[in-house]
Amino acid sequence: MAKTNAARRRAFEKKQEQMRTGQGPQKKGELAEMAFIYKAERLGFDVAKPYGDSNRYDFVVRSGQRFWKVQVKASGFIAFGNYRVYAERIQRGRAIAYTADEIDFLAVYIIPEDTWFIIPVRAFTPLRSFHLYPRRTPDGGRYEQYREAWWLME
Repeated sequence: MAKTNAARRRAFEKKQEQMRTGQGPQKKGELAEMAFIYKAERLGFDVAKPYGDSNRYDFVVRSGQRFWKVQVKASGFIAFGNYRVYAERIQRGRAIAYTADEIDFLAVYIIPEDTWFIIPVRAFTPLRSFHLYPRRTPDGGRYEQYREAWWLME
């Protein structure tokens, strides 16, 4: 007997939820990078991906005559009303914070909220991690001013 449309829809939604919650960090990062390209290009930026993975940044974004080095991060797990963001790279098993010599912006994609934070590197260095509160806490959180702040790359 064929499934009804309602049953097919429930099965599809269940599969989608499993995909969202069961993705490893590599897959989440790849999806966030694709989402970044789509959003940045839609907003009129030119986006280039350097060859290989040896650079400290994921993309070069051009706006007019300016070029920005952008590192993309994604967070999908909420705990105590916030999302933790790791602003670091791993080298020989050690976590090292990003510096202004390596990147200009950290573009953080909060997956469940479908929200971007475009944060200048100087706003979080020398921290290796910090928290975002996209559900708008009463004070907005330290990084609320960078929510959808794509204009900073103009």
